[in-house]
Amino acid sequence: MLNLQIALAAFGVFAALVVVLGFRLDREYERGVIFRLGRFHSVRGPGLYWVIPFLDQKTQVDIRTRTVDIEAQETVTSDSVTIRVNAVLYYRITEPEKAVISVADYRTATYQIALTTLRNVIGQHFLDEVLKDRNKINKAVRPIVDEVTDPWGLSVERVEIKDVEIPGAMQRAMAKEAEAVREKRARLIKAEAEQEASMKLTQAAAEIASNPAALELRRMQMVAEVGVEQNTTTILLLPSDFVTLAGAITNKLRNEPGSAESSG
Repeated sequence: MLNLQIALAAFGVFAALVVVLGFRLDREYERGVIFRLGRFHSVRGPGLYWVIPFLDQKTQVDIRTRTVDIEAQETVTSDSVTIRVNAVLYYRITEPEKAVISVADYRTATYQIALTTLRNVIGQHFLDEVLKDRNKINKAVRPIVDEVTDPWGLSVERVEIKDVEIPGAMQRAMAKEAEAVREKRARLIKAEAEQEASMKLTQAAAEIASNPAALELRRMQMVAEVGVEQNTTTILLLPSDFVTLAGAITNKLRNEPGSAESSG
């Protein structure tokens, strides 16, 4: 009788121990991939759940977005320029069982495929495209990497080029090219200004040719302006034609009906 009680007590302790050992707890961003006797059974979590001790094994997977820094690497563009490019890859696990079963190390595999794809895509573009339109490169790399990693239960969210390093000789050549472009733009602007000024001068010459008195008035205005700026007294010598013209205009105004003299 005593032996039976001891056996029952031992069994009760063992059962309680089995129950306690079977509890598992995963956070909101974790999932547990359960293998029963070596075979895939289910994906559990998040929260508290129970597995069969000694029969079930759990592999815990983090489903949050991961950031992978792709180290700087040398690659050759389509126009045969050697550059160094580093990028950042963002991905997350969407199917934990595939990430555990389909690939031995999804982290290394994803990194290597992103590295290779980035080099291949850059090799299909010119240097100017890589420098000026990085979004185009990013959009070209992401679907390729995502297609390869999809059977592994991964989803590639973004691929961003961080920095592009070009050789010193190429930097100097690009600086000279940029300087030449700026000089060309400045010369074009100056030429356009001179062309516009010449058109205005042509119009002014035509106006003056049709009215000689306008030339004399303009000359007087210029002399007066110079005198004001230099704080000097200016003596004007008027041409006889201008004096004759001014007198004729004055006499005409006096002889017009309604003027002060005619009314007197």
